[in-house]
Amino acid sequence: MVRRGGGPDFRFVRRIAGRRHAHAVTHRPVGVAALVTPWNFPAAMATRKIAPALAAGCTVVLKPAAETPLTALAIARILADAGVPDGVVNVVPTTDAPGVVSAWLADSRVRKVSFTGSTLVGRALLHQAADRVLNSSMELGGNAPFIVTEDADLELAVAAAMVAKFRNGGQTCTAANRFLVHEDVADEFTDRLGAAVSSLVVGPASLPGTSIGPVISARAVARLDEAVTSAVASGARVAARAVLPDGLTGHFVAPVVLRDVAPDAAIVAEELFGPVAPIVTFATDDEAVAIANASDFGLAAYVMSGSLQRALCIAEALDAGMVGVNRGLVSDPAAPFGGVKQSGLGREGAREGLLEFTETQMFSVDWRHDDGDSSR
Repeated sequence: MVRRGGGPDFRFVRRIAGRRHAHAVTHRPVGVAALVTPWNFPAAMATRKIAPALAAGCTVVLKPAAETPLTALAIARILADAGVPDGVVNVVPTTDAPGVVSAWLADSRVRKVSFTGSTLVGRALLHQAADRVLNSSMELGGNAPFIVTEDADLELAVAAAMVAKFRNGGQTCTAANRFLVHEDVADEFTDRLGAAVSSLVVGPASLPGTSIGPVISARAVARLDEAVTSAVASGARVAARAVLPDGLTGHFVAPVVLRDVAPDAAIVAEELFGPVAPIVTFATDDEAVAIANASDFGLAAYVMSGSLQRALCIAEALDAGMVGVNRGLVSDPAAPFGGVKQSGLGREGAREGLLEFTETQMFSVDWRHDDGDSSR
């Protein structure tokens, strides 16, 4: 039996001719929630879905990524040791993700799906969810612009860029995907960023001094190498590249900075999900916003400017669910996380993330002023 939330929130009470009329609003658990998480942050992705679901009063079934099932199983064990009853949190590792998730979404007991992953897979899940009009939250792909105006503090901008682009090897949905830099400071910013990237030490975490590790798979290596090769063939130039140590084995990509990239180049139209930084120049704020918004995605964005008012004006004009202003991080558990357009539906984190696992119920109540009722 799922528990209910707190008591009703009486929005207003109206007294009319000896009677009272009130609207009471409450939130109830949506029901069994199917959770699907990716590999890049296996602990954070699982807990940011499980925690609000449990807080709302829901039970969950979780399918972790095939690449990282052990973290999810460890979290389930920790929750069991903490006293979560059997059957409340259920983890199903599988190599047949479409089969398992499709079975869940077709089951009438499942009342919610929360998915984090690619837009391509998200679209497929939404198609299936539509058949049952299933409550859906989607945290999908991104193509975050990183805008640098001519009055920006370039030292701060480069430091923020290194975090926004290369955290987790660039394998984050909020990663800066394309750098839009004012033409007046493009050369200096490129030189500074190039110096920082060239100094990155590539290797496994077990080696002392390593500053950037591998990408997830050989397929990711091939995809990123092809993206850089195609960009160069289309006119981009390699401004800087980190060194891949001799004898290094594994799925490693040398972090690279590309300049002279066209605003409509293929490399800035796709989510790179790796340590590749293409730079596009602009002349005016309006042009920067137009380039940034010329995407089907709208998860995160970044604005670096010497004027806070200017930065906030640019941020407000961007089609993005989250904007980092003069910083390279946007995620915070206390703030709502999510995007617009094809970057998703709904929010995770904060109060908004909790409400994603509830249904709103309203009671419209009328009763006599003396509250007399002989049938009680």
